[in-house]
Amino acid sequence: MAGTLEFKRLSDRILFAMQLALEQDDISISERLNRALEETLTRKTGGREFVERRDFSAEYEAACDKLHRLRSK
Repeated sequence: MAGTLEFKRLSDRILFAMQLALEQDDISISERLNRALEETLTRKTGGREFVERRDFSAEYEAACDKLHRLRSK
Protein backbone atom coordinates (compact mmCIF):
# COMPACT_ATOMS: atom_id res chain seq x y z
CA MET A 1 0.00 0.00 0.00
CA ALA A 2 2.85 2.40 0.72
CA GLY A 3 3.64 2.65 -2.98
CA THR A 4 0.06 3.22 -4.13
CA LEU A 5 -0.24 6.80 -2.89
CA GLU A 6 1.96 9.50 -4.34
CA PHE A 7 2.28 11.31 -1.01
CA LYS A 8 5.72 11.27 0.58
CA ARG A 9 4.85 12.57 4.03
CA LEU A 10 2.51 11.16 6.63
CA SER A 11 0.97 14.62 6.93
CA ASP A 12 0.01 14.51 3.23
CA ARG A 13 -1.89 11.27 3.75
CA ILE A 14 -3.63 12.54 6.87
CA LEU A 15 -4.65 15.73 5.07
CA PHE A 16 -6.12 13.65 2.23
CA ALA A 17 -8.14 11.59 4.73
CA MET A 18 -9.27 14.79 6.47
CA GLN A 19 -10.44 16.24 3.16
CA LEU A 20 -12.52 13.10 2.54
CA ALA A 21 -14.03 13.29 6.01
CA LEU A 22 -14.88 16.96 5.46
CA GLU A 23 -16.53 16.17 2.12
CA GLN A 24 -18.76 13.74 4.06
CA ASP A 25 -19.45 16.39 6.76
CA ASP A 26 -18.00 14.03 9.38
CA ILE A 27 -16.98 16.46 12.09
CA SER A 28 -15.85 13.81 14.58
CA ILE A 29 -13.39 12.14 12.23
CA SER A 30 -12.28 15.51 10.83
CA GLU A 31 -11.46 16.73 14.33
CA ARG A 32 -9.39 13.62 15.08
CA LEU A 33 -7.54 13.85 11.80
CA ASN A 34 -6.90 17.55 12.37
CA ARG A 35 -5.28 16.77 15.73
CA ALA A 36 -3.19 14.03 14.10
CA LEU A 37 -2.19 16.41 11.32
CA GLU A 38 -1.16 19.10 13.79
CA GLU A 39 0.94 16.55 15.66
CA THR A 40 2.71 15.34 12.52
CA LEU A 41 3.48 18.91 11.49
CA THR A 42 4.95 19.85 14.88
CA ARG A 43 6.72 16.69 16.05
CA LYS A 44 10.48 16.49 16.11
CA THR A 45 10.63 20.25 16.02
CA GLY A 46 14.05 20.53 17.62
CA GLY A 47 13.19 22.19 20.89
CA ARG A 48 12.65 25.79 21.87
CA GLU A 49 14.86 27.38 19.28
CA PHE A 50 13.21 25.61 16.35
CA VAL A 51 11.64 27.72 13.60
CA GLU A 52 9.18 25.95 11.29
CA ARG A 53 10.43 26.29 7.73
CA ARG A 54 7.48 24.67 5.97
CA ASP A 55 4.46 26.80 5.25
CA PHE A 56 1.03 25.36 5.70
CA SER A 57 -0.31 24.45 2.31
CA ALA A 58 -3.32 26.10 0.76
CA GLU A 59 -5.04 22.71 0.98
CA TYR A 60 -4.48 22.57 4.74
CA GLU A 61 -5.77 26.11 5.18
CA ALA A 62 -8.88 25.27 3.11
CA ALA A 63 -9.49 22.11 5.17
CA CYS A 64 -9.18 24.09 8.41
CA ASP A 65 -11.61 26.70 7.09
CA LYS A 66 -14.14 24.02 6.15
CA LEU A 67 -13.76 22.36 9.55
CA HIS A 68 -14.40 25.71 11.23
CA ARG A 69 -17.54 26.20 9.13
CA LEU A 70 -18.78 22.70 10.06
CA ARG A 71 -18.20 23.43 13.74
CA SER A 72 -20.31 26.59 13.40
CA LYS A 73 -23.39 24.77 12.05
